[in-house]
Amino acid sequence: MKKVLHLSVLVSIQHFSTLLSFLKLKLLIFIFILSPSESERLRYRDEELGFVSALISMAITCCNLTQASSGFNNLNEYLQKQSSFKRKPSSSVDSKISTTYNVGIVFHCRYRRVLHVKRRHQYRYGNGTHARGAEVSPTSFEDAGEVISKGTLIWRAIKLPIYSVALVPLTVGSAAAYLQTGIFSVRCYFVLLASSVLVITWLNLSNDVYDFDTGADKNKKESVVNLVGSRTGTFIAACLCLALGFIGLTWTALEAGNIRSILFLACAIICGYIYQCPPFRLSYLGLGEPLCFAAFGPFATCAFYLLQGSSSAMNHFPLTGTVLSASILVGFTTSLILFCSHFHQVEGDKEVGKLSPLVRLGTKRGAEVVKVAVIMLYALLVASGLSKALPLTCIFLCGLTIPMGNLVVRFVEDNKDKNKIFMAKYFCVRLHALFGAALAAGLVVARMVNTTFTSRPLFS
Repeated sequence: MKKVLHLSVLVSIQHFSTLLSFLKLKLLIFIFILSPSESERLRYRDEELGFVSALISMAITCCNLTQASSGFNNLNEYLQKQSSFKRKPSSSVDSKISTTYNVGIVFHCRYRRVLHVKRRHQYRYGNGTHARGAEVSPTSFEDAGEVISKGTLIWRAIKLPIYSVALVPLTVGSAAAYLQTGIFSVRCYFVLLASSVLVITWLNLSNDVYDFDTGADKNKKESVVNLVGSRTGTFIAACLCLALGFIGLTWTALEAGNIRSILFLACAIICGYIYQCPPFRLSYLGLGEPLCFAAFGPFATCAFYLLQGSSSAMNHFPLTGTVLSASILVGFTTSLILFCSHFHQVEGDKEVGKLSPLVRLGTKRGAEVVKVAVIMLYALLVASGLSKALPLTCIFLCGLTIPMGNLVVRFVEDNKDKNKIFMAKYFCVRLHALFGAALAAGLVVARMVNTTFTSRPLFS
């Protein structure tokens, strides 16, 4: 009788545990569907697979218990035969329970290990596609058929780190003006920053529109046109951003009374237009990097320098070797971002006939170009310091960013043919932001330490 109660309780516990595990599995599936994060979904999927294997082992256990003790359905019949009930069958039943439980554990552990190896292989080698715009989040694996949350796609479409290309020229130009005059207009700075952000937004939106027209973004899930579902709406928003941005820049220039700055800003915007917009589309001819260098380097940086310097008492604010040297360095780092953004788009660019530098050179030579470009960046920095175009404080502070430049070179060399090479442009953004911040800080510190620093005017 005690043995019967023991086995009855054991079966009841097994059924109750199965029921609880099943309920927890359903809860995990519900959380998996609602979870916005890819990493959280992967974690919940692991737990679901674990509970599935546990449920299978429990089911096997219950089946073996039923087969091993067919008399459980009729306890009276079993009591009549309890005199012939031996300990050996009991141990056999216990042995089967232990065996099936261990089999379940082994099944679960092996399946988790296979899944982990498969995921790691998928992350390292990808699914064999390199379509343009098929980027992945830095915190997740290559999508490979995974459903990406809309929040993740929106975050990728915003491209927030890329807006450093609006911040750095303005900050460096303002710092160069402060070095010459000792004056800094906060109001002018933030009006110019808001206007510059609007212009960069126009560049991003119009780029998505025209790449949609050529078919370059047909597989790019985070394209604004694909997200919004309206090419016309995106184009109207882009034109509105350009109009508002240009109005803000023009108003600031007129208030400062500096017509030359308007010409520089107009040239910068024209470079952005002929870079991507029809009928020019010079980016398809591989001329995007020179246009990017001119727009964000000499044109934008010098324009912001003139606007900030016009608030001084000087009747005619000159362009100096300091601001020209600084603008060349800013244009250099900005062009490096654009160059590295082509690495993961080579196949897609080939399909639509876009002859980017990486299509012409290949990824191997492209990695060598990145190395040479970083070396040239710091060589130009040293040359500017030796020629006294830049103060020594700039050389010292910008020299502290060399480890970041080395990181860019090593990352591109190690991953030039891998899926995660798309991260190269974000490493370049970090270099661009750090180098620009160090350059601006060096100009400001030079003014504080030596108020008599002067640079020879180049254009008056």
